[in-house]
Amino acid sequence: MTVGFLSLAAVAEQPALPAEVLTVDQAVQIALANNRNLKIVSLGLDSSKEKLAAEKTRRLPSFNTYVFASQLLQPINFTVQAGQFGTYPGIGPIPATNTNITTPSQPTAYVFGTASQPLLTLYKINIHIHGEELSVEQAVQKVREERISIVDDVRQAYYSIVEIQNAIDATEASIKQYEELDRITTQYLDEQVVLKSELLEVKAKLADEEFKLLQYQDKLASAKESLNNLLGRDINTPFSAVNPTELSTAEDNLPQAQALALAQNPKVKEAEITVKQADNARRLVKSQYLPDLGASFHYLSPFGVNFVPQNVMGIGFEFNWEPFDWGRRRDEVNEKVIAVEQSKLSLDDTKAQILINLDTQFRALHEARVAVSVATAKKEASTEKLREVTQKYAQQTALLRDVLQQQSAVEGSNAEYNEAMAKFWTAKANFQKAIGEE
Repeated sequence: MTVGFLSLAAVAEQPALPAEVLTVDQAVQIALANNRNLKIVSLGLDSSKEKLAAEKTRRLPSFNTYVFASQLLQPINFTVQAGQFGTYPGIGPIPATNTNITTPSQPTAYVFGTASQPLLTLYKINIHIHGEELSVEQAVQKVREERISIVDDVRQAYYSIVEIQNAIDATEASIKQYEELDRITTQYLDEQVVLKSELLEVKAKLADEEFKLLQYQDKLASAKESLNNLLGRDINTPFSAVNPTELSTAEDNLPQAQALALAQNPKVKEAEITVKQADNARRLVKSQYLPDLGASFHYLSPFGVNFVPQNVMGIGFEFNWEPFDWGRRRDEVNEKVIAVEQSKLSLDDTKAQILINLDTQFRALHEARVAVSVATAKKEASTEKLREVTQKYAQQTALLRDVLQQQSAVEGSNAEYNEAMAKFWTAKANFQKAIGEE
C-alpha cells in the first residue's frame, strides 16, 4: 500500500504539459477538418452526387424481365375446324377433321423480356440530369454556407476566449497592485501613519479582485471547452489563445471586399443556381411538346401451353405523343417563365442585401478599430498615472484615497479597453462572414 501511495504522489507531482499556443487560423482549420455538423452536411452532398450518378444511367438501355408462373385452374380447350388451314388438291382439307387441342390443368409460365434505348427522349433526360447537376451545385453551396457558419462560430468563440484572457491579465495586474498597496499600508499602520480601516479597505478590494479572478478563470475554462467541442476534439485539450488585431487587405478596401462578397458569398451563388434551376424547369416543361421515341426489343415465351409459339421476338420503335392538350403545356411553360423572372429579381435583391450588410459591417469594423485605439490610449494614460500616484504614496506624498481612486480609474479603463477589443473582434468576424470568407 505504501508503494502505491508513493506512486500516486509521484504521478501527481509530475509537471503538466505546456498548453499549445493556438491561433485563430489554426482553430479554423481544425474545425473544418473535424467539426461533426460539417461532416453531416458533407454527407448530404455525397448523397446528392450519388443521386446524380443514378440519374445518368437513364441515358443507357434499360432491360426488364417479367415472369408469371401459375397453375391452371381448368384446362385450356379450343377446336381447330376441318379445313381451317385450307384445302389443297391431292391432300384435301387441313386438318381433315375437327381437332380438339387441350392444355390440361398443370403449371404454366410466361416470360416477358424487353430492352429499350431512348432516342428522342434523351433530350428530356438530359434536361432532367442538368437539373440534378444544379441540385449538386446547390448542395455544394450549402456545405460552403455551413463551413462559413462554423468558421464564424469558431472565430466568435476564439475571440471570446481572448477577451477573457485579457480580463484575467488585467485582474492579475490589479491584484499585484493591491498586494503592493497592502504591503505599504501594513507598514504605514505599524508606523501609525494610516488608520486600520484604510488597511481593511485595501484588503477588501484585494479579496474582491481575487474573487473576480476566480470567476474569470471558471468562465475561461467553460469557453475553452466550448471551442474544443466546435473543433471536434477532446473538450479538455489545453491551449492558449493570442490577440489577432491586424486587418487584411480586403478589410481596408471596400470595393475589393464588395467584389469578393459577390464572387464567393454562398447566398449569392445559391440565388444564381435558383435562376438556372427555374430556367431548366421551363425547358423541361417545354420539352413535353416533343414525343417520346425509343428503340425496343420485345421477347415473349409461354411454357406449358400447347399449340402456341414458344418464342415470339420483335424489334422496332416505341412512339408516344399527346397531340392535343387543350393548352395545358402552353400554360405550364408560361408559369415557368414567370418563375424565372421571379428568381432573377430575387437574385438582384440578394446581391443588394449582401452589399448593404457588407457595407454596414465594414463601417462597424473601422469604428471598432478606432475605438480600440482610443481605449488603448486611455488605458496607458491611467496606468501611468497609477504608477505615479503609487510611487508618491510610497514616499508619503499622496494619500491612500488618491491611489484607490486612480486604481478604480485603471480598472474602468481596462474594462473599456476589453469591451472595445471584444467589439472589434466581433466586427471583424461579422465582416469576414459577410464576405463569405472561410
